Amino acid sequence: MRVLVTAKVKAVTPDPSSLCKLLQFLRAYRDWTQYVVNEIWKLNHIPSLKELHHRFYKLLREQGFRAHHCHKIERRAREVVKATKGNNGSRPVLRKLTARLDYQDYKLDVKSRVLSIAVLNGEWVKLNLLWYSYLDKYFNSSWKLKEILVSCRDNEVWVYFAFEKEVVLKQPRTIMGVDTNFTNITFTIVNMSGELIAMGTIPFNGLKRALSHKIIAEKIQRRYSRKWRYVKGIRGAVRKHGERARNILNDSCHYISRRIVEIARKYNAVIVLENLNMLKSRANGSKRFNKKLSLWTYRRIQSFIYYKALIEGLDVVYVNPRETSRTSPISGKLAFINYRWVKLPNGHVVTRDIVASWNLALRGLKSLTRDVGLRGFVEAPKAPNQMQTQEGMKGKPIQVSKILIISKI
Repeated sequence: MRVLVTAKVKAVTPDPSSLCKLLQFLRAYRDWTQYVVNEIWKLNHIPSLKELHHRFYKLLREQGFRAHHCHKIERRAREVVKATKGNNGSRPVLRKLTARLDYQDYKLDVKSRVLSIAVLNGEWVKLNLLWYSYLDKYFNSSWKLKEILVSCRDNEVWVYFAFEKEVVLKQPRTIMGVDTNFTNITFTIVNMSGELIAMGTIPFNGLKRALSHKIIAEKIQRRYSRKWRYVKGIRGAVRKHGERARNILNDSCHYISRRIVEIARKYNAVIVLENLNMLKSRANGSKRFNKKLSLWTYRRIQSFIYYKALIEGLDVVYVNPRETSRTSPISGKLAFINYRWVKLPNGHVVTRDIVASWNLALRGLKSLTRDVGLRGFVEAPKAPNQMQTQEGMKGKPIQVSKILIISKI
């Protein structure tokens, strides 16, 4: 299996003329991608790359683009139109200044940390990279550098490096169910016979902290009504709180996903996540609940867990979470003490989050048994009649606690 990871790096131009040439190239790249998008949109079908090449290659070359620039523009325009029409959307309008570049169109000197980019009319622009220590593990290991993406936002230049690596998935020994909530992430680990091994909770305080910044930003907007959009200082204050909320959520998602993967690696577990498609469209709660839901980054948490797990050679599966917090994982019926606490048929009192993660683990085990049980990969699930008394189960649940983009081919 090939795994693709993208690392984000800030870059600076050594002189204003280089920045001017880079911006000119990025604007031309965006505008001509938009032109190809508009032309494809008029057609009744999605043309092949060969058809796009015959139609636009010569025209794009006349604008000063290199051959591989033309291929990337055609491919990107086709992807945008295909995705938009697949979602029944309106004609897309490109606004961001970004450009994808193949390895033929850039030169990277890792020692001096200088990136040279081919722009219009055969010219090259040099960028000095602001290095981060975590990049060394990609450049000094088995990761292979592929294409890059150059972007400019608010006069700041960012470079996204795409790395590729061959990963072999490990044969799992346990199953780890992960339940995602507003205030915590709960996990339960069972073995291949369905017997309980360990469980724990990772506090998620990022949502509460981010929500406070969002509330402050909304108070500022209400106080100044429509005028806040036209006053630079007020607009900057609103933007500052918005950026702070996003940074808090992003850091929290990275910390939680890293802890989950560390625990899964310790137990060599398959990670079972909830399939939460269309969750926000189905939710109908109070005003405060909807505000929390708008900031709840469950998809980001799951995507971070997904790519971090793949890098470690751990598999991730998704199951239907329906009724997982209302069904007893050891047969019988649950006795609900209140909204949060329930009593199991064997008399143990636990939270609904633990029940949900436990059921997720068992459903993941059942899914694996159905898919690969004929090959002797896992044993048939056998839920225990009583709660286990292993070290991981004594006392209260374990308390543990903190842009890369991924895909697998």
